[in-house]
Amino acid sequence: MADESQKRIRNFVIIAHIDSGKSTLADRFLEVTHTVEARNMRPQYLDRLPLERERGITIKMAPVRMNYRLETNDVRQGKMNEKSSVISHESSSSEFIFNLIDTPGHSDFSYEVSRALVAVEGAVLLVDATKGIQAQTLSNLRSARKAGLKIIGAINKVDLNLPHLAKMIASVADLLEVKEEEIFLISAKTGRGVKEILEDVARVVPPPKELPVSLGGAKEEINVNRGLIFDSLYDDHKGIIAFVRLFDGGFKTGEEVRLVASGAKFKIKELGYFSPDFKPSAAISAGEIGYIATGLKEPALVKIGDTVLGADISEEGSANRKKFALAGYREAAPVVFISLYPDGATKFDDLLKAIGRLQLNDAALSFEPDANEALGRGLKVGFLGQLHFEITASRLTREFNLEFITSFPSIAYRVRDKKGERVIKQPQDFPDDPEKIWQPMIKLEILTPQQYLGQVVNLKNVFDLEIGEILTIGENLVISGRMPLAELIRDFDDQLKSSSAGFASFSYELDGEAEAEAEKLEILIADEVMPELTRIVPKKDVEREARSTAERLKELLPKQQFTQAIQARCRGRIIARETVPAMKKLLGNFGKTGGDRTRKMKLWKKQQRGKEKLKEMGKVKLSPEIFRNILKK
Repeated sequence: MADESQKRIRNFVIIAHIDSGKSTLADRFLEVTHTVEARNMRPQYLDRLPLERERGITIKMAPVRMNYRLETNDVRQGKMNEKSSVISHESSSSEFIFNLIDTPGHSDFSYEVSRALVAVEGAVLLVDATKGIQAQTLSNLRSARKAGLKIIGAINKVDLNLPHLAKMIASVADLLEVKEEEIFLISAKTGRGVKEILEDVARVVPPPKELPVSLGGAKEEINVNRGLIFDSLYDDHKGIIAFVRLFDGGFKTGEEVRLVASGAKFKIKELGYFSPDFKPSAAISAGEIGYIATGLKEPALVKIGDTVLGADISEEGSANRKKFALAGYREAAPVVFISLYPDGATKFDDLLKAIGRLQLNDAALSFEPDANEALGRGLKVGFLGQLHFEITASRLTREFNLEFITSFPSIAYRVRDKKGERVIKQPQDFPDDPEKIWQPMIKLEILTPQQYLGQVVNLKNVFDLEIGEILTIGENLVISGRMPLAELIRDFDDQLKSSSAGFASFSYELDGEAEAEAEKLEILIADEVMPELTRIVPKKDVEREARSTAERLKELLPKQQFTQAIQARCRGRIIARETVPAMKKLLGNFGKTGGDRTRKMKLWKKQQRGKEKLKEMGKVKLSPEIFRNILKK
C-alpha cells in the first residue's frame, strides 16, 4: 500500500467495563459509516455468538472495517503537538478506513482485550454514566497505556440526564489526565455524539507505521511481508482462518507463505476484510486488519501470536525466519481447572476434536489428557474464571452437540513431601501428609462507592482477604488487596455484589504464591474411595464441606439391598458420615398374613445374612446423573 493511503487508516478498539454499552456504540458506528444497511441492522450486530445475544455480553473480540468520509468543516484543524496528530486537508473531503475491534468487558475475557490492543493504535475508553469508573475501566486503561495507544475518553448513557454527570466528567478527565472538554458525552442508544467520536479518531489516533526490521542489531531496509495472528477460527471448507494485522508489506491470494513458530507452509486460499462478514479481496496491505484462509486443517499448526511471513524470507531457514517474527502474546495463565468427561453418545475423540477447534477461537483455553475410573477418559481444561468455563461449556454443547460431565473446579498447588516438590493439578494426586503447600495468589482491585466501604472490607472475615491500600477516585474508592486464588472460586463475585447492592466491581491478576493450609477431602461409599469426588479444600472449610457432601450424597444415592455407608475422610480420619439404609423386603406371605413368629425370624435372619454377603461383594458405582447432581451448587 502506498504511504499516502496508509495515512488514511485508523485502527482502534472500544474498551470498557462490562455492560457499559460497547456493542451498542459499535452498532452506531456501523450505521454512521453505512457499513451495514439500516434494514439489516440488529442490536449487538458484531456479537455473532448466540450466547452473546442471550447474555447481553461480548465474549469474543469482533473486528470490522468501516469506510468514512469526513468533510473539511467536520475536522478540527490545528498544529501537531504531543497529545494530538491533527490532520490538515488539501482537499474538501477525506476518505478514512476505520478498523474497529469491539472487545469484551468481563475480566474473564481480558486475554481477548490484550490481544486486540496489540493490533491497533488507538482506544475509545467508554464509561457508563450510571455507574461511573469501574474495576475493568482501570484495568483496561492500564493495558491500553502500556500498549502505547492514544486514548479517547467517552461517557455513555448521558440521555438519562443524571444529576451527578458533572462530577463524573471531572473524574474521567482526571483519570485520563486531560481537560474536561476533551471527554465526549454520548448516548450510544440515541446516537448523540457518535459522529464526533469518529471525527476524533481520525484526528488524534495515529496512522499505522511499518516496523523496521532489525538484523544483527542494525536497522536495514528490507522488504518484508509479515502480519501478526491475533485470532482464528475453523471453517470446514477453508480450513483455519487466521485474523491478522499486517505490519509490513502485504499478501495476495495464491501467495505462498509460512508461519514462523510452527513452520507450516501454505498457499493463501482466500484473504480479505471484515465488513463485518468476510469480504474477499485480491490483497491486504501494511496497516490493515483482515483475514487469511490458510487451508490448514490441523489446529496445532496455527497459533495465536504467530507471524505470517512471505515466502521470500521464509525459505531462508528456521533460524533466519525467527529473526523476522513479530512480538507475540504472553501465554494466558489459566486459574481454574475443570475436567470434562464424555457422556451419552459423545466419544472422547469428539470432545478432543471440539476442544482443539474451539481453542483456535479461544486462545486462553488450555487442556491436557485426564482419566477417571468411573467416568473414563477425559480432558483437564484450564479456564480464566468461572464465567469462561460456563461460556466454553455452553459453546461445546451448542456448536458441537456434545454431552459431557464436569469435575469439581480446582486450582494448581505446589507441594513438598517425601517425594520432593511438584505441582499438583489433580486432587487425587495430592499427598495425604504434605510437608509444605504453596497456593497461587491474586492481587485484587475492588472499586466501590464510599457508602459500602464497611461491608466490602468485612469480606475479609468470610474470605482469606488481606486489605491493602485504599484510594479515592472520584466518588468511588479503590481497595487493593491480596487473596488466595482458591477463594475467588468460592462465590467471591456474588458475595461482593451482595455486600454492595451490586455497585462494587473488581479486577485481578496472578500475584505469585504463598504458603497454604489445605487438605485433601476424600469421599468413601461402602468403604471404597470415589476418586471423582476427591477435592482440595481450605483447612478451615474441610469439616463443613465434608458434612455437606455426605448429606447431599445420602439424598442422591439409590437404595440397594445392602446398607451403604457414606464417609468423608481427611488425613486418614473419618470426619463425616451418613448411611443409606438397605431396601426393606417383606417376608413373603408372613409379612402380609402373619404366621409363626419363629419361622418369620428365621427368614428375616436369612435375609440379613444375604444382605451382609451382598455388602461384602457389592460395589457402588456413581451414575453420571448422580455425579452431575452432586456437582451442582
